[in-house]
Amino acid sequence: MLEQVTVIGGGLAGSECALQLAVRGVPVRLCERRPTVASPAHHTDRLAELVCSNSLKATRHDSAAGLLKEELAAMGSRLLSLAKESSVPAGGALAVDRDAFSLAVTREVEDNPLIEVVREEVDQIPDGWGVIAAGPLCSDGLFDALTRRLGSEHLAFFDAAAPIVDAQSLDRDVIFEQSRYGEEGGGDYLNCPMNREEYDRFYDALVSAKRVVSKEFEQADLFQACQPVEEVARTNRDTLRHGALKPVGLTDPRTGRWPWAAVQLRAENAERTAYNLVGFQTNLTWGEQKRVFRMIPGLEEAEFFRYGVMHRNSFVDSPRVLDRTFAIPGTRCRLAGQITGTEGYTEAIASGLLAALNTYAQMTGLPPVDLPRTGALGSLVSYATDPATEPYQPMHVNFGLVPPLGGGRRKKRERYLAYADRATEDLACYLATRPDLFPGGANRG
Repeated sequence: MLEQVTVIGGGLAGSECALQLAVRGVPVRLCERRPTVASPAHHTDRLAELVCSNSLKATRHDSAAGLLKEELAAMGSRLLSLAKESSVPAGGALAVDRDAFSLAVTREVEDNPLIEVVREEVDQIPDGWGVIAAGPLCSDGLFDALTRRLGSEHLAFFDAAAPIVDAQSLDRDVIFEQSRYGEEGGGDYLNCPMNREEYDRFYDALVSAKRVVSKEFEQADLFQACQPVEEVARTNRDTLRHGALKPVGLTDPRTGRWPWAAVQLRAENAERTAYNLVGFQTNLTWGEQKRVFRMIPGLEEAEFFRYGVMHRNSFVDSPRVLDRTFAIPGTRCRLAGQITGTEGYTEAIASGLLAALNTYAQMTGLPPVDLPRTGALGSLVSYATDPATEPYQPMHVNFGLVPPLGGGRRKKRERYLAYADRATEDLACYLATRPDLFPGGANRG
C-alpha cells in the first residue's frame, strides 16, 4: 500500500485533494481544526463550508470560469459534481445551497474508508507526504512555520463577505424578479430598483458609515474582486452604477424603464428562503449595515440572517518559493488552495485536484501534471509559478492569462469562444496521453 498523505485543511481544496488521493488508493489523514479551534469566518464544523458567496460563477463555455468547470469535469472533480447536485437557480452561474453542499462533501469524505478525518489544529509542516490546504485563514502557528521554512514574508489582505437577508422580510411590491434582459417574473435574481434621489441618499450614507476596521484596513493590500462595497463606492459616485448596481437590462415594472441603479439579490438555497446582496461584501459595523442597507428600496424591513464580515486572507509568494507543482523545494509537501494565491471557489477545488495528482505522481515515480497553458487552469498555474510574475497578487482564472490567438482581430465574444474551443481540444489531447493519471482519458469521473 502507498504511504499515507497528511492533508491540512478541510475546505474546498483539502476535501477535493483527499477524495482524489483516496480514489487512487492513497490513504489520507485529513486534519481540520474546526470545531476544536473556532474559525473567525466559518459557522459550522462541516467540510467545504462556503463562507462568502454561494456562487461558483459562470458556466458558459466561452467564459474562463465556465471553461474551468468543464476542465474539472473532464478530470473527474468530485466537488464539482457535488456542487451541481446541490445547485440552486442562478441564471448562467453555478450557485449552490451551501448547507446541502457542505453536508454532501462531509458525508462523502467521512464515508471513505481510506480517509481519516482528524479534528485538530496543525502548526507544523508535515515531515512526510503532505498537502497544506489551510486556506486564507491559515492558523498563525502554521503560517509562521511556512514563512520560516520558505524564508519569505507573507502577504495579507482582507477578504469580505456579503450579508444574507430573510426572503419573507422583503417588500415584493417594490422588488421584482428578473434576469438581465429577461422577462419580468422569469429570472433567477430579485432586483431592488433605485431612482436617482434614492441612489444619492444611499451613496452618501454608505461612504460615511462607520466601519469595523479603519486605519489597518486602509493600509492593507486589497484584492480588487473582494473589495468592500463601501471602498468601491469611494472611488467615484457612479462606480457602483457601472458595477454591482448597474441597471442595464433590468426593466422596473412600475415605470417600464431601466432604474437609475439596482441592487440584485441571489438565492442562497433551493427553497429561496434566504438571499444574499450581490456584490455587497462589506466592512461596515453590523448596526450600520442594518441602517444603511435598509435604505435600499424593498429592504426597509429586511431581517438579516447574516451580516457581512471581513477576515484575514494570507498567501505565499508562490512564483519564488514553490516549484511548478506548488511543492516546497526539498520536501514532500505542497500547498493548495487560496494560500497559494489562486483565488476563487472553483480555483480552490482545481488546486486541490492538482495537488492530489502531483502528489500521487511523485509518490509513484510518474511525471508531474503539465496542463496546456491554453486552458483556464493551465494558464493560472503558469501565472502562479512563473518567477517573472512580479509583484505576485491573487488571481482568478481569466482569458488574459492564456496565449493570444493567431490571425486577425476578433470581437470579444468570438475571441473568448475561440480560446475555449482551443483549450478544450488541447486538454482532451493531453488527458489522452496520461492514462497513468486519468484512466480512460477525459471525463474519467
